[in-house]
Amino acid sequence: MKIQNCNNDALRKHGIIPRRDPTPPTPSPPSSPKLESLLDSASSAELQELEDEALDSDTERMIASYSRKRLDELRATERSARFGEIYPIGREDYTREVTDASKVNEPGESPLPGTGVVCFLYKDGQVASVRLADQLKQLARRHPRTKFVSIVGTKCIQNYADDLCPTLIVYRGGEVTRQVVAWGAEKERTLAELEATLILSLAIVTSSRPLDSSDDRESPDEGSDEEGYRKSSTRILSSSSNSKPSKNLRTGGQTDSDSDFDL
Repeated sequence: MKIQNCNNDALRKHGIIPRRDPTPPTPSPPSSPKLESLLDSASSAELQELEDEALDSDTERMIASYSRKRLDELRATERSARFGEIYPIGREDYTREVTDASKVNEPGESPLPGTGVVCFLYKDGQVASVRLADQLKQLARRHPRTKFVSIVGTKCIQNYADDLCPTLIVYRGGEVTRQVVAWGAEKERTLAELEATLILSLAIVTSSRPLDSSDDRESPDEGSDEEGYRKSSTRILSSSSNSKPSKNLRTGGQTDSDSDFDL
């Protein structure tokens, strides 16, 4: 085999047989993930383990700083997560539990003033009301910074028509931002549609800005995400207020039907 290899080398040298393709270089092994990436994805227990195994004091201090930051974030989340369920109320509780509650600013930083409050008017045994109640329970757990309350329609508003149930009245900052009646009565509505409506109604604040039809026309210098969220939300609130009567359902005003919410 060695003699044959030598002969082949000689033949290649004189151009009798084609030259052998060069051997490709061995790829370098992938670099180890940076410590910052490891810390960002590590759980609290993993952070403690990394801190115990730190090879030098600088690394140990860095990991300890990440651990404190993570703990502060968890505590802030717990403080802001004030609700997490649907609270039944009576007519006499409405002002305190809905209007006034929507004026209370959330603890910590928030791109919007006040608290989002969703008032759910329902009829016992009505299919659409039962379905909406289940969806609202899911959203209450998913968005514990938003307050959800429920009340029988006729107990909230005297002689309230059954075919207007289920009804949603959304508040923020002491003002009604959206009213919708007979949600899901004509056709079944999805949880995603409901969540999107409540985001656009400013009841739910997410980490990203709510979508707005004018987003395509936004100037690129709007600043931070928080500032952009506030501007986008203000546009939505302004357009909503301009298209709504000054009175709300509880004072005899008109409202939107479910058919206006084809998302």
